[in-house]
Amino acid sequence: MTTRIKFLRALTFGVATAGLLATGPVNAKVEGDTITLGSAISFTGKYSTNGIHAKRGYNLAVKRINETGGVKVGGKAYKLKIIYYDDESTPLRTAQLAERLIKQDGIKFFLGPYSSATTKAIAPITEKYKIPMVEAEGASRSLFTQGYKYIFAVLSTSEQYLASSIALAAEIAKKNGKKPSSVRVALAFENDPFSLDVRAGVMDDLKKYGMKAVIDDKLPRDLSDMAATLTKVKALKPDLLVISGHSKGAATAARQIKEMKIKVPMIAMTHCESAKVIKNFGASTNGFLCPTQWAETLSYSGKLFGSAADWNKLFKATYDGYKNVPYQSAQASAAVMVWKDAFERAQSFDTEKVRQALSETNMKTFYGDIKFSKAGNNIAKPMVLRQIQNGKLNVVAPSKWASHPVEWPRK
Repeated sequence: MTTRIKFLRALTFGVATAGLLATGPVNAKVEGDTITLGSAISFTGKYSTNGIHAKRGYNLAVKRINETGGVKVGGKAYKLKIIYYDDESTPLRTAQLAERLIKQDGIKFFLGPYSSATTKAIAPITEKYKIPMVEAEGASRSLFTQGYKYIFAVLSTSEQYLASSIALAAEIAKKNGKKPSSVRVALAFENDPFSLDVRAGVMDDLKKYGMKAVIDDKLPRDLSDMAATLTKVKALKPDLLVISGHSKGAATAARQIKEMKIKVPMIAMTHCESAKVIKNFGASTNGFLCPTQWAETLSYSGKLFGSAADWNKLFKATYDGYKNVPYQSAQASAAVMVWKDAFERAQSFDTEKVRQALSETNMKTFYGDIKFSKAGNNIAKPMVLRQIQNGKLNVVAPSKWASHPVEWPRK
C-alpha cells in the first residue's frame, strides 16, 4: 500500500472517501436509506491543511446526524454519506472533479471545496447543471456578484476578515488622544482571490478613517518568504501590520516576524489557528490579532450540537492534536447541518425544491445564525477578532462579543 493511499484512508471517519482512488461510478443520488453528498476538496497541495480541517468538520456533522436519527423525509429516516475527491489544491482539477461527481457519480447535492479559488472554479459547473452547493470555505465576495442561484455559503464574506482591525486601531488612537487618520498601516497580501478581497475590505476602512498605507505589498501565491516586506516594516515603523496569505502565509509571517524581531504595536493576520502559530512560534505571537468566523466562547447554540463550547469539546474528543480548533472545521459542520435542515423542510430530494428550501434557510446553530441573501451569502453572522494573549486566543472585538480587553501595544 502506498503512502498516499494510507494517507487518504487515514482521513476517513465514518463516511465514504473516494479520493482519486475511485475506480468506477458510485450510486450517489438517494439510494435506499442513504443521501450522498459530494465534495472535491484539498488533501494535498497548498490548501491541504485547511482541506483536512474542513473534511473533519464535515465528517463530524455527518456522524452526529446519523447517530441522532438521520434526515427525516417523507416519513423515512435517511443517513448521510460523503464522497470526496482530492483536488490537489488546483482550481482546474476542482472543476474536472465536479464534472466527474455529477456525470459519473450522479451527485445531486454538493459540499464546497476549500478556498475561494477552488470554489470559483466549481461554482459555474454546479450552476450549469443546476446542482445546489452549500459551501463553507470560499469567502470571496466576488462569488456572490455573479448572479449564481445554486451556491449557498455559511461563512461571512472575505472583505470583513481584517476590516475590524482598522476600526480597532482607530478606537485605540482615539483613546490615546490621537486622530484615527494618524495611524500608519502596512499591508501584505497574497495575490489570490481571497486575500485580495480581504485587502479590499481593509482599503475601504482605511479610506473611512483617513488612514495611510505606508506599505502595500502584493505577495506571490504559495507564500514562503516575506523578508523583503518585513525589512520595509522595520525601516518605516508602522502602527499596524496587516497580513493575509492562508495557512502557509500565516506560518511564514509568524516565523519571520520572530526571526527578524519585528516590533509593531499591532499585527493582524488571517489563518492564525489553522497555521498553529501559537504552537509553532510560542510567545513571539502574543498580541497577534486573528479574525475568525467562529469562536468556542461565543454564545451561539443550536439543536444538533448544543453550544459553541459543546461542539468544540466534541471535536477535540474526536480528533487528537487540537489545542485551538480552526473555524474552518466549525463552518464545515454548519454546512452539513444546513443540508439536513433543507431536506427536511423541502420534504423532497428534487433539486429545485431543495434549492428553494436552501434559499429560505433561517437557522440558529452552534456556529451562529445562518440566513442567506438572494446572492447566497450568509447575512446573519458577524466576524469576530481574537487576540493571542499569553498563548490563548481571546475575543477582543467587536465589543459586543469581547471576552477580554485588547492588549496594546503588543509585547
